Amino acid sequence: MPDTKRLTRKGQATRDRIVAAAARLMLEQGVARTTIEDIQAAAGVSPSQLYHYFPGKDALVSAVIDHQAAQALDVQQGCLQRLDSIDALGHWRDVMINILTEMQCVGGCPLGSLASDLSESDPVARNQLAAAFAQWQELIRQGLLDMQRRGELAPDANPGNLAVAMLAAVQGGLLLSQVNRDPAPLRIAVDTMIDHLHALTRPMVP
Repeated sequence: MPDTKRLTRKGQATRDRIVAAAARLMLEQGVARTTIEDIQAAAGVSPSQLYHYFPGKDALVSAVIDHQAAQALDVQQGCLQRLDSIDALGHWRDVMINILTEMQCVGGCPLGSLASDLSESDPVARNQLAAAFAQWQELIRQGLLDMQRRGELAPDANPGNLAVAMLAAVQGGLLLSQVNRDPAPLRIAVDTMIDHLHALTRPMVP
Protein backbone atom coordinates (compact mmCIF):
# COMPACT_ATOMS: atom_id res chain seq x y z
CA MET A 1 0.00 0.00 0.00
CA PRO A 2 1.19 3.57 -0.56
CA ASP A 3 2.85 5.23 2.39
CA THR A 4 0.08 7.44 3.79
CA LYS A 5 2.70 9.93 4.99
CA ARG A 6 3.64 10.56 1.36
CA LEU A 7 0.16 10.95 -0.07
CA THR A 8 -0.86 14.26 -1.60
CA ARG A 9 -3.78 16.06 -0.03
CA LYS A 10 -6.00 14.85 -2.87
CA GLY A 11 -4.67 11.31 -2.53
CA GLN A 12 -5.29 11.31 1.21
CA ALA A 13 -8.82 12.59 0.65
CA THR A 14 -9.50 9.79 -1.83
CA ARG A 15 -8.12 7.16 0.53
CA ASP A 16 -10.17 8.56 3.41
CA ARG A 17 -13.30 8.49 1.27
CA ILE A 18 -12.72 4.83 0.41
CA VAL A 19 -12.16 3.89 4.05
CA ALA A 20 -15.22 5.83 5.23
CA ALA A 21 -17.39 4.15 2.61
CA ALA A 22 -16.02 0.71 3.51
CA ALA A 23 -16.57 1.37 7.22
CA ARG A 24 -20.19 2.40 6.67
CA LEU A 25 -20.98 -0.59 4.46
CA MET A 26 -19.25 -3.09 6.75
CA LEU A 27 -21.19 -1.76 9.72
CA GLU A 28 -24.50 -1.83 7.83
CA GLN A 29 -24.23 -5.20 6.09
CA GLY A 30 -21.29 -7.01 7.67
CA VAL A 31 -17.75 -7.57 6.46
CA ALA A 32 -18.41 -10.80 4.55
CA ARG A 33 -21.32 -9.35 2.57
CA THR A 34 -19.47 -6.18 1.65
CA THR A 35 -17.72 -6.56 -1.69
CA ILE A 36 -14.96 -4.55 -3.27
CA GLU A 37 -17.46 -3.54 -5.95
CA ASP A 38 -19.85 -2.23 -3.28
CA ILE A 39 -17.08 -0.09 -1.82
CA GLN A 40 -16.03 1.24 -5.23
CA ALA A 41 -19.59 2.34 -5.96
CA ALA A 42 -20.13 3.90 -2.54
CA ALA A 43 -16.83 5.78 -2.64
CA GLY A 44 -17.21 6.82 -6.28
CA VAL A 45 -13.80 5.49 -7.35
CA SER A 46 -12.58 3.27 -10.16
CA PRO A 47 -11.07 -0.19 -9.58
CA SER A 48 -7.59 1.15 -10.35
CA GLN A 49 -8.00 3.94 -7.80
CA LEU A 50 -9.12 1.54 -5.09
CA TYR A 51 -6.35 -0.95 -5.76
CA HIS A 52 -3.81 1.86 -5.80
CA TYR A 53 -4.49 2.38 -2.10
CA PHE A 54 -5.56 -1.12 -1.07
CA PRO A 55 -4.24 -4.29 -2.73
CA GLY A 56 -7.16 -6.35 -1.43
CA LYS A 57 -10.04 -6.63 0.98
CA ASP A 58 -7.81 -7.61 3.92
CA ALA A 59 -5.98 -4.30 3.64
CA LEU A 60 -9.30 -2.47 3.55
CA VAL A 61 -10.56 -4.32 6.62
CA SER A 62 -7.39 -3.35 8.48
CA ALA A 63 -7.85 0.29 7.49
CA VAL A 64 -11.50 0.18 8.59
CA ILE A 65 -10.51 -1.17 12.00
CA ASP A 66 -8.00 1.68 12.38
CA HIS A 67 -10.65 4.17 11.27
CA GLN A 68 -13.30 2.91 13.70
CA ALA A 69 -10.80 2.63 16.55
CA ALA A 70 -9.62 6.21 15.99
CA GLN A 71 -13.19 7.52 16.01
CA ALA A 72 -14.12 5.59 19.15
CA LEU A 73 -10.97 6.65 20.98
CA ASP A 74 -11.42 10.29 19.93
CA VAL A 75 -14.81 10.28 21.65
CA GLN A 76 -13.41 8.53 24.72
CA GLN A 77 -10.38 10.80 25.00
CA GLY A 78 -12.58 13.86 24.73
CA CYS A 79 -14.51 12.67 27.78
CA LEU A 80 -11.97 10.62 29.67
CA GLN A 81 -8.91 12.85 29.69
CA ARG A 82 -10.45 14.54 32.73
CA LEU A 83 -12.04 11.49 34.34
CA ASP A 84 -11.36 12.64 37.86
CA SER A 85 -14.72 12.30 39.60
CA ILE A 86 -18.05 10.52 39.66
CA ASP A 87 -19.49 13.60 37.92
CA ALA A 88 -17.02 13.13 35.06
CA LEU A 89 -18.13 9.53 34.70
CA GLY A 90 -21.71 10.73 34.53
CA HIS A 91 -20.78 13.17 31.77
CA TRP A 92 -19.10 10.36 29.83
CA ARG A 93 -22.27 8.26 30.16
CA ASP A 94 -24.38 11.17 28.91
CA VAL A 95 -22.16 11.66 25.86
CA MET A 96 -22.50 7.99 24.92
CA ILE A 97 -26.26 8.01 25.49
CA ASN A 98 -26.65 11.15 23.36
CA ILE A 99 -24.67 9.62 20.50
CA LEU A 100 -26.68 6.41 20.73
CA THR A 101 -29.96 8.34 20.78
CA GLU A 102 -28.96 10.36 17.72
CA MET A 103 -28.22 7.07 15.92
CA GLN A 104 -31.60 5.70 17.08
CA CYS A 105 -29.65 2.78 18.56
CA VAL A 106 -28.84 1.48 15.08
CA GLY A 107 -25.49 -0.17 14.41
CA GLY A 108 -24.22 -0.72 17.93
CA CYS A 109 -20.54 -0.21 18.65
CA PRO A 110 -18.52 -0.15 15.39
CA LEU A 111 -15.60 -1.90 17.07
CA GLY A 112 -17.88 -4.42 18.74
CA SER A 113 -19.62 -5.18 15.44
CA LEU A 114 -16.29 -5.76 13.71
CA ALA A 115 -15.17 -7.98 16.59
CA SER A 116 -18.31 -10.11 16.24
CA ASP A 117 -17.74 -10.40 12.50
CA LEU A 118 -14.03 -11.12 12.47
CA SER A 119 -12.80 -12.62 15.74
CA GLU A 120 -13.36 -16.25 14.73
CA SER A 121 -12.42 -15.95 11.07
CA ASP A 122 -9.53 -13.48 10.89
CA PRO A 123 -6.80 -13.79 13.55
CA VAL A 124 -4.93 -10.75 12.24
CA ALA A 125 -8.03 -8.58 12.51
CA ARG A 126 -8.80 -10.06 15.93
CA ASN A 127 -5.39 -9.01 17.23
CA GLN A 128 -5.84 -5.54 15.76
CA LEU A 129 -9.24 -5.22 17.42
CA ALA A 130 -7.87 -6.52 20.72
CA ALA A 131 -5.24 -3.77 20.62
CA ALA A 132 -7.93 -1.14 19.98
CA PHE A 133 -10.02 -2.35 22.91
CA ALA A 134 -6.88 -2.41 25.07
CA GLN A 135 -6.32 1.28 24.31
CA TRP A 136 -9.92 2.07 25.27
CA GLN A 137 -9.57 0.04 28.47
CA GLU A 138 -6.32 1.83 29.31
CA LEU A 139 -7.98 5.24 29.00
CA ILE A 140 -10.53 4.18 31.58
CA ARG A 141 -7.89 2.63 33.83
CA GLN A 142 -5.75 5.76 33.77
CA GLY A 143 -8.70 7.90 34.80
CA LEU A 144 -9.53 5.60 37.70
CA LEU A 145 -5.87 5.44 38.69
CA ASP A 146 -5.73 9.24 38.80
CA MET A 147 -8.75 9.23 41.11
CA GLN A 148 -7.04 6.66 43.33
CA ARG A 149 -3.81 8.66 43.47
CA ARG A 150 -5.76 11.67 44.66
CA GLY A 151 -7.40 9.60 47.36
CA GLU A 152 -10.86 9.66 45.78
CA LEU A 153 -10.87 5.92 45.10
CA ALA A 154 -10.17 3.40 47.85
CA PRO A 155 -6.53 2.26 47.92
CA ASP A 156 -7.53 -1.40 47.74
CA ALA A 157 -9.62 -0.88 44.60
CA ASN A 158 -8.13 -2.35 41.41
CA PRO A 159 -8.34 0.21 38.56
CA GLY A 160 -7.37 -2.41 35.98
CA ASN A 161 -10.17 -4.79 36.93
CA LEU A 162 -12.65 -1.93 37.25
CA ALA A 163 -11.70 -0.70 33.77
CA VAL A 164 -12.36 -4.17 32.32
CA ALA A 165 -15.74 -4.30 34.06
CA MET A 166 -16.66 -0.79 32.87
CA LEU A 167 -15.73 -1.55 29.26
CA ALA A 168 -17.65 -4.83 29.41
CA ALA A 169 -20.67 -2.93 30.75
CA VAL A 170 -20.43 -0.45 27.88
CA GLN A 171 -20.14 -3.15 25.23
CA GLY A 172 -22.95 -5.26 26.68
CA GLY A 173 -25.13 -2.20 27.13
CA LEU A 174 -24.53 -1.11 23.54
CA LEU A 175 -25.45 -4.56 22.22
CA LEU A 176 -28.68 -4.74 24.23
CA SER A 177 -29.55 -1.16 23.25
CA GLN A 178 -29.05 -2.08 19.59
CA VAL A 179 -31.29 -5.15 19.88
CA ASN A 180 -34.02 -3.29 21.78
CA ARG A 181 -33.65 0.02 19.91
CA ASP A 182 -33.60 1.65 23.32
CA PRO A 183 -30.66 3.40 25.06
CA ALA A 184 -31.88 2.25 28.49
CA PRO A 185 -29.69 -0.90 28.67
CA LEU A 186 -26.53 1.14 28.11
CA ARG A 187 -27.57 3.70 30.71
CA ILE A 188 -28.44 0.99 33.25
CA ALA A 189 -25.19 -0.93 32.67
CA VAL A 190 -22.96 2.13 33.01
CA ASP A 191 -24.94 3.54 35.95
CA THR A 192 -24.57 0.23 37.78
CA MET A 193 -20.80 0.45 37.39
CA ILE A 194 -20.81 4.12 38.42
CA ASP A 195 -22.81 3.20 41.54
CA HIS A 196 -20.23 0.52 42.33
CA LEU A 197 -17.40 3.01 41.89
CA HIS A 198 -19.26 5.52 44.02
CA ALA A 199 -19.29 2.97 46.84
CA LEU A 200 -15.50 2.76 46.51
CA THR A 201 -14.88 6.49 46.49
CA ARG A 202 -13.82 8.55 49.46
CA PRO A 203 -15.03 12.12 50.01
CA MET A 204 -12.34 14.71 49.48
CA VAL A 205 -11.16 16.41 52.64
CA PRO A 206 -11.14 20.23 52.30
